[in-house]
Amino acid sequence: MMAMAPVVETEATKRARFDGLIWFVLGSLMFVILGCTVGRISGASMADFGSVYYGSRCLLQHADPYQQSNLVRTFQADQEVYATASVTVRNVVKICVNLPTMLALVIPFALLPWGPAHLLWMVSIATSFILAAYLMWSIGARDAPVVTGVLIGLFLFESEMLIEIGNPAGIAVSLCVIAVWCFLRDRFVPLGVVCLAIGLVCKPHVAGLVWLYFLLAGSPYRKRAWQTLGVAAVVSLPAIVWAWHVAPHWIAELQANLHSASVHGSTDDPGPASLVPQFHGAIMISLQTVFSVFWDNPRFYNLLTYLVCLPLLLIWAITTVRRRFSHESAWLGLASIAALSMLPLYHRLHDTSLLLLAFPAFATLWLKGGRKSWLALLFTGAGAIFTGDFPVQLLAVQSAHLREYSHGLLGQVLTVLLARPVPLVLLAMGVFYLWVYVRQPVPDVREG
Repeated sequence: MMAMAPVVETEATKRARFDGLIWFVLGSLMFVILGCTVGRISGASMADFGSVYYGSRCLLQHADPYQQSNLVRTFQADQEVYATASVTVRNVVKICVNLPTMLALVIPFALLPWGPAHLLWMVSIATSFILAAYLMWSIGARDAPVVTGVLIGLFLFESEMLIEIGNPAGIAVSLCVIAVWCFLRDRFVPLGVVCLAIGLVCKPHVAGLVWLYFLLAGSPYRKRAWQTLGVAAVVSLPAIVWAWHVAPHWIAELQANLHSASVHGSTDDPGPASLVPQFHGAIMISLQTVFSVFWDNPRFYNLLTYLVCLPLLLIWAITTVRRRFSHESAWLGLASIAALSMLPLYHRLHDTSLLLLAFPAFATLWLKGGRKSWLALLFTGAGAIFTGDFPVQLLAVQSAHLREYSHGLLGQVLTVLLARPVPLVLLAMGVFYLWVYVRQPVPDVREG
């Protein structure tokens, strides 16, 4: 492995890093302030955490969390919290769609009363997400500290929903990003293995393709991937055995819960019926949500989604296997898969926090200058801004009247552009980074 030459910082470089850090700190402060403030007034405050919290409490009480009656009964037993809960929270905390491994990992919080438990959960999300963002900025700051700081600051500013609703993705994605930093920087590697393993068992549809990158990238990263899988198995086994003991039919019950949540007109329906309430359709970000606007038929929109996504994922996998490793290629590969991984399967807006992995690749392209640098700014900037919580929801709500009175093909196109913009942004961003990844010159030697 080649030793990296030490970087000599000039006064201008130090000043640029300081300016970039200021932008990062401002974004972090706004992320925490907005998340806590909106969380206090939102009708959906900590709804997603409530689902896993009371699901874990069911396990502690040896009750099946995948049976709605048990979950609701456990929630109602917490009388003070249930009495003040909004209709939105009560609707969320009545069906468990999380894996037993997720519920088991929330046990330390479920042992506490709701008050301290949800506050500690908020602190955990804020701390882990800011740390993950800082690590990505520290990589990007070597090439483009200011512009990377601005983009990540904006990204943090618009991610307040992670704190507001307390979705476990806030922690799972953060651990995944931290693990990537540990592997590629070759520091705290055992910690990285544990972090990626936890992310994998909590949100396999989020962390799975990141894990696959390291499996395909060759030695020594393939070893890290197998170590991660081993730790994930060790972590998962007790949780699954426990779940089978408490809920012998949990697999069938979980499948039934997932199906009931995704049927036509339900909360997880990718079709136009989920546009009620007005902005809900914008929170679903898989590519099915785009095609379903033109024909609300699962066979149609699933088929088109797979026809678009599978060739792109295949190209990415082949490139990863055949490419000689370099840190630049690694970040390009991770940037492309971070965006593309959210398109073929069920994902929600909070999962776009995985786009943190794109900023180091952007910084490298920005430093090189030329056409690619401006394209990188365009697509990465769009990812940082137009996948944010506020822009997506405000655009969908404010454009509702326009879409309501626009019929036919025009109305469908407006619905996609205004109410379902995130999948289009992710597709454009993923294709761009995949294009750069495929066309990148192969280095002569392996880098360290």
